[in-house]
Amino acid sequence: MVRAGGALAELGSAFGRFVASVVTPLGWCLLVVVFFSFLFGYGLGWTELVAIAWSGLVLVVAAFCFLIGRNAYEIHLSLPVDRVVVGAKVPGEVTVLNPTGQRLPGVAVEVPVGAGLAEFAMPGLARGSSFDDVFIVPTTRRGVIPIGPVRTVRGDPVGLLRREIVWAERVELFVHPRTIPIPSMSTGFIRDLEGNPTRDLTNSDVSFHALREYVPGDERRSIHWKSTAKTGRYMVRQYEESRRSHLMVALSLAESDYATEDEFEMAVSVAGSLGVRAVRDARTVSVLASEATEGTRRRMSAVRTLSTLTRTRLLDDLSRVELSGAALPVSELAKAAADKVAGISVAFLVTGSSTTLTELRAAAHRFPAGVEVVAVVCDPENVPSLRRVAELSVLTIGFLDDLKHSLARTAAV
Repeated sequence: MVRAGGALAELGSAFGRFVASVVTPLGWCLLVVVFFSFLFGYGLGWTELVAIAWSGLVLVVAAFCFLIGRNAYEIHLSLPVDRVVVGAKVPGEVTVLNPTGQRLPGVAVEVPVGAGLAEFAMPGLARGSSFDDVFIVPTTRRGVIPIGPVRTVRGDPVGLLRREIVWAERVELFVHPRTIPIPSMSTGFIRDLEGNPTRDLTNSDVSFHALREYVPGDERRSIHWKSTAKTGRYMVRQYEESRRSHLMVALSLAESDYATEDEFEMAVSVAGSLGVRAVRDARTVSVLASEATEGTRRRMSAVRTLSTLTRTRLLDDLSRVELSGAALPVSELAKAAADKVAGISVAFLVTGSSTTLTELRAAAHRFPAGVEVVAVVCDPENVPSLRRVAELSVLTIGFLDDLKHSLARTAAV
C-alpha cells in the first residue's frame, strides 16, 4: 500500500506538472470559472451557471484533444554566417523533417530572434517529407543577437492550452560595428623601432647621435678608434634610444560622456577602426573600455581589456560593450589605463560630445611624459575640427569617414 501510494503520488505530481506547463492564463481563468459555476450552480440551483460549467468543461476537454499526437520531428536551424556588419540582412533557415513511417500532424514553429519572434505554420508532413522556411534577422543595431532555440507549439484555436517542445540549440549572431579602412600612414606619427628615434640618449642602439669622451664604465666595443687616433683621447659612440610603438585605444562607456546613443555607436566604430588597423599592421595594440563599478574601492581599477589577437575577436568584444551609468568617465579611465598598460607610445581616448576640454586635458595629464595623446570626440553631423593643446590633440568628427582625414592632419601637424 505504501509503494502503491508513492507511485500514485508521483503520477499525480507528474500530471500536475504537465497541466501547469500546458495551461495558458486564459485556460486557468476558464478552469476557475468552471469550478465556481459548478459550485454555485448546483448549490443555488442556478441553471444558467450549470450550463456555463458544462460548456466550459467540454471546451477544456476538446482543447486537450488538440495536444494528442506524436512529435517525432527532426528540426535544424542554420545561418549562412555568424558575424555580420550592422545593417546587413541575414537570412536564417528552419528545416523540419519527418523521419517516421507515418504522417505527422501540422504544428506551429517558433524561432526566438533576440527580443522578437519568427513564427511559421507548418502543414502536416507525409512520411519522409520535409518543410523549410526562411526568416530575416534584423541587424539594425550592433550587438549579439541570440537566435533560437527552435520550438514547436501545439494548442487549441481558442488558446486555452499550449504545449511547447524545444528542439534545436540556440545560436548567436555577432553584429559588428561599422569600421572604415584607415591607411597605415594615418598612424605613422607613432615612434617605433622602424621609425623615428626618441630624444633619450643611450650607449647602445641603432640610431647614431654623436661622439663623446670615454668615461669609466663605458663598454670597450663602443670606442670609435678613428676618432680616438685623431684626438688622442678615447672617444665612444652615443645613440638615440628607439622604442617599439605601443598603441592604446581607450573607449569610454560612461553615460555622462555621451549626449545621444548615436554618439556612442560612432565611438565604438572609431575604436574598432583604430584597433583593426593596428592589428592588420601587426603593431602592439591594447584596446580598453571602462567597466561598471560597484562602490568607490574598485573605481580606479575598473577597466576591461578587449581581445586583440585577431580582428574578429576584437570586433566580437566590441559587439558586447554597452553604455553604463556606473562606468568610469574618460578622465578616470585614462588613469586606470595608464596604470595597467606600460610602454605606451600613443593613446587614443574615444569619447562623446559631453566631455569637456578641461576633462580631456586632465585625462591627458594622467599619462607619462612623452606619450602622444589623441582625443577623438564623436559629435554626429558636426563639422570636423582639430585642436592642439600642449601634447593633446583633440579631433572632433561628425561622421565616421572624417576619421581618416583627421588622423592625416594630426600626423602632418
